[in-house]
Amino acid sequence: MILKSLVDIVKGCKRNERISQEKLYRQFYPGLFALCRKFFDDEQDIITALNNGMLNVYKNIDQYDSAKGELFTWAYTIVRNAALTHLRNNSNKPLNVEITGAIENAIGHNPFKELDWGDIYYFLGKLPPATRAVCTLFYIEGFMIKEIAAQMELSEGTVKWHLNEGRTILKKLLTKKDIY
Repeated sequence: MILKSLVDIVKGCKRNERISQEKLYRQFYPGLFALCRKFFDDEQDIITALNNGMLNVYKNIDQYDSAKGELFTWAYTIVRNAALTHLRNNSNKPLNVEITGAIENAIGHNPFKELDWGDIYYFLGKLPPATRAVCTLFYIEGFMIKEIAAQMELSEGTVKWHLNEGRTILKKLLTKKDIY
């Protein structure tokens, strides 16, 4: 049977057909791999987060409603949440570091504004995992500080600290490259 459309693929996934699941995986792999790459350096972590997310997509495919949005957007959200869970569960450093006092300048200058995607991935890769995740969600994904705090189970002060830490590290790196 030749699968002609995404509708056919979704129907096949709902019936637990391996060929449909593989087709969906292959179709979404490039975009979802790029998403996970924003959070991890190690290819094994990237693949693990992606596979865990896709497993959740397959398990919950019955909950997908095409009237509410595109399948890729729905899968993207599930895989992003799986990446954050993997980051939380496997981080060498505790993510929940309380910082007293708000760091007001944490949301100032966007260090990625004038870079291309290859450069952004390169510089994000230089940040510690938790800081990279916060900066990715804030600068790339456009999440608000409250949303990041809820997603990553951090206090808002800790999110602001990670944003400030990320900007400080990135400023040093970008200054060396004459970009900042």
